[in-house]
Amino acid sequence: MASAIAKVWCTGVAILLLAGCGEQKPAQQAQAAPPAAVGVQTIIERPVAQGQEFIGRVESISRVDILARVEGFLEAQHFREGQEVKKGDLLFTIEKDMFKAQVDQFEAQVAAAQANLANAEIQYQRDLALVKNQNVPQSTVDKDKAARDAGKAQVLLTQAQLEQAQINLGYTDIYAPVDGKIGATNYDVGNLVSPASKPLVTVVTQDPMYVTFPVAQTELMKIREDRQQEDGTLTKIEFVIRFPDGSTYPHAGRWDFTSPQVDQQTDTVEMRATLPNPERKLIDGQYVKVILRERKPQSRVVVPQAAVQTAQGGSQVLIVDKDNKVAARVVELGQTAGSDYIIVKGLKPGERVIVDGIQKAKPGQIVQPTEVKPQPDFKEQEQGGEPENKTPEDKSQADKTQGDKAKGVGQ
Repeated sequence: MASAIAKVWCTGVAILLLAGCGEQKPAQQAQAAPPAAVGVQTIIERPVAQGQEFIGRVESISRVDILARVEGFLEAQHFREGQEVKKGDLLFTIEKDMFKAQVDQFEAQVAAAQANLANAEIQYQRDLALVKNQNVPQSTVDKDKAARDAGKAQVLLTQAQLEQAQINLGYTDIYAPVDGKIGATNYDVGNLVSPASKPLVTVVTQDPMYVTFPVAQTELMKIREDRQQEDGTLTKIEFVIRFPDGSTYPHAGRWDFTSPQVDQQTDTVEMRATLPNPERKLIDGQYVKVILRERKPQSRVVVPQAAVQTAQGGSQVLIVDKDNKVAARVVELGQTAGSDYIIVKGLKPGERVIVDGIQKAKPGQIVQPTEVKPQPDFKEQEQGGEPENKTPEDKSQADKTQGDKAKGVGQ
């Protein structure tokens, strides 16, 4: 009995020892696991135009209210509401009969005044000759001279009245003062209008147009700082407009005004750009997104947004050195450029940044990196372009493919 118990106990011990040996083998295998596989991109510089986005409003350069200059009944309207007119086009006609009669009346008064002046001049000259022989007293000559001078004044007065009557007659034809699109009329034909009436209609200029937008003081200082170049010159900038549906306006704008005053309620400065509007896509009062960017892109260090991590006090990326060892690097981010961040400080071209498998990598760890090709920007894909960042091998292969096609090998 004792020997049987001893055999069972030895058998149990042997089983436990074998189980212990079996558990040590996976642990040894885990310690010998290969380095984590990560995707990296080699940092390069590429042309990037920095910019800021603001909300702006489209405004016409001129918005002219058409008013009646004389009182009268509207006789005719020479346009369709909403059409475009040219400067000098006839818009309205006010009844002319009364004003023509006033012109005729003052023309007659001018003629009468001129006749009276001529008679006064003759009488004066006659008495002036007679007074030399003392045939008439000097007082008579003085009266003749006063009558002649009064006749001259009367001619000037009636001529001024005639000119005013002709001006009023001219006001019965109302012309467009500027090129633009005409709005809805406030008075129909047959209504009595006068200088005290509200505007007959409004003409709004269409090309070019203004886009105004408020900029915070801090953003304005940043814009000025970014424009400053090392040689003391300023980077030229342009304005791009984006509509609420996401489409981009095809014409770039020109910065032409910055308000000299700060709005004390909003602490912003008003800026303005002028844009051509040949297709009439910009409408007065319309809200748009204003993108202020450099006219000529500058070479800048960029990294994919997926490579950037939020760290205490800022942002960081994980880099892989020549020994495939991971290290954390604090970076200063600039603006976004498509799917990338512009790196202001912290990275230089040639360094490798982890863009895939970041969760598997830790600083100080050895990894197995695989180069990941940069993805083309949306704009490049939309235009059918190729990525800007091509390796020498890619370029060589592309050149070879083109050569094969030219020889008929690739077909």
